[in-house]
Amino acid sequence: MDKRLLQDKVIFLTGGGDGIGHECALEYAREGATVVIADVNEEAAEQTASQLATKGMAVRCDVTEAASVEAAVRATLARYGCINAVHNNAGLASPSVPLEKTSREEWDRLMAVNVTSVYLTTRYTMFMLKAHRGVILNTASMAGVIGQSNHAAYVATKGAIIGLTKAMALDYAPLGIRVNAICPAGVWTPMLRTWANEQPDPASIEEYLRRIHPLGYCPQADVVASAAAFLLSDRARFITGCILPVSGGAELGYRL
Repeated sequence: MDKRLLQDKVIFLTGGGDGIGHECALEYAREGATVVIADVNEEAAEQTASQLATKGMAVRCDVTEAASVEAAVRATLARYGCINAVHNNAGLASPSVPLEKTSREEWDRLMAVNVTSVYLTTRYTMFMLKAHRGVILNTASMAGVIGQSNHAAYVATKGAIIGLTKAMALDYAPLGIRVNAICPAGVWTPMLRTWANEQPDPASIEEYLRRIHPLGYCPQADVVASAAAFLLSDRARFITGCILPVSGGAELGYRL
């Protein structure tokens, strides 16, 4: 039997309770990884953990709080003894409004969950990643590459993640640590459903999301999970600083 992509890897995954994170957890397990699902919603994390094809655990983790992240990392090491990879996937998308209509509380919360979380997981796992020449994967968005109307704060956070990914890739390459990002366009998740319901004409959103992807449909989150598993694997061993679109071509060319 061929060795699976992520055989014997321990992956610390934030925001694995639902959506893209849930599908990534299942895919990582199918590829042989031990998956630690770190989520502020412990019940959702436990549900994901119960579906894993290999061993794994759920741990409550508020990615905006240093003490919570440190405790989740310590719990991981107490159970499994190492961390080979970190997938920074936890994120928020609301509110869907222009910048001046974003409250200070909403701005601060988006920045904390989407950006500060990457700083915190990196800070508390770096000694392990150094020891194992590990991998960091960040979930960004095509919105952070090409922009999006009425979604300013979210776009700002995803643009920040893209910039961070490149800076981290340069800083950590001498340590043998690879850092990449995946950029979905539309992917059907609970978060996307929430965004759709915030639009002026929610009923038109399904057709819009189908139309913006040249491949002709808005996919489920498993398409992102497949790409993420590759980037975390040794098959991507000479790829770092990559901002990988998983977008069905949504960003390409002039279209009717």
